[in-house]
Amino acid sequence: MESAILRAATERAMNVKEVVRTAITYVEDLFEQVELTNLGLEEVIYDPELSEWDVTVGFSRPWDYPKQNVMVTLAGLENQPKRDYKVIKISDSDGHVRSVMNRQ
Repeated sequence: MESAILRAATERAMNVKEVVRTAITYVEDLFEQVELTNLGLEEVIYDPELSEWDVTVGFSRPWDYPKQNVMVTLAGLENQPKRDYKVIKISDSDGHVRSVMNRQ
């Protein structure tokens, strides 16, 4: 069993860093008309049966920031933006993005 896992890990065409870089670059390009902030990696999963990577990234958009509230400011609390999460599916064999979906 262990040798099968090791073999599967070495047979992958892409490594985790390449996959993450591809996903983040793709999201930046896809949402270039929107000023994304707080863009970051959330998780990476490899599906050996589909030879596909699922990369979840999170980010905030301008409308995700709450309106300023005087009481919150006076209390010393920060207005944290909402985050959106997208799952980017990437083919291991050719490195192409197959889909971008909302994380459920």
